[in-house]
Amino acid sequence: MKNGKITNTRTERRDAAENRQRILETASRLFEQNGVEQVSMNQIAAKAGIGPGTLYRRYRNKGELCLDLIKDNVVLYFEKIDKYLQDNQTAPASIRLKGVLHLFIRFRESKAQLLKGVEDAEPNYGKKSKSRSPLYDEMHQHLVNLFNEMDAEEHGQQDNIFKADVLLAALRSENYLFQRQVRGYSPEEIVEQLCNIFIARH
Repeated sequence: MKNGKITNTRTERRDAAENRQRILETASRLFEQNGVEQVSMNQIAAKAGIGPGTLYRRYRNKGELCLDLIKDNVVLYFEKIDKYLQDNQTAPASIRLKGVLHLFIRFRESKAQLLKGVEDAEPNYGKKSKSRSPLYDEMHQHLVNLFNEMDAEEHGQQDNIFKADVLLAALRSENYLFQRQVRGYSPEEIVEQLCNIFIARH
């Protein structure tokens, strides 16, 4: 009985891993062909040959699926940030903040659709919730730390949690794409404009 139990557990794990891989491959293909917004969870389940219940047990919404698709890229992105901050630890915090923004925008440009999918599924803040996605929360903490350093360097004091939230709001897909596609700003120009607002002291 014990051996039978172990075998069953391993089979379940193998099946779950195979389902996950099938889901991710199917979602990636559909997103590539149609765009993230146009693809439903039910379509993904049908094309992957699994039941909707199986899909929703693993991913509560499309945002979680998008986050899983880019999680390796997210890990690499934060490793780049950590390395950049380590390599430039003696530079003023304002310079490092600008460098972090450049890295974030390059990442956003390369994973635009999936990032929008993650953002679209973030909690509705009419409800009580203390976080958005893990990507948002980690980026927010980096920004707060850098803003705190800037205050220490300049003997100032601001609400840097709020300030980081506002900066990230400006970088959300809908706002960022509006600046890129409607206003016509390049990624570099967007960074410069944000630095003028969030770094320059008046």
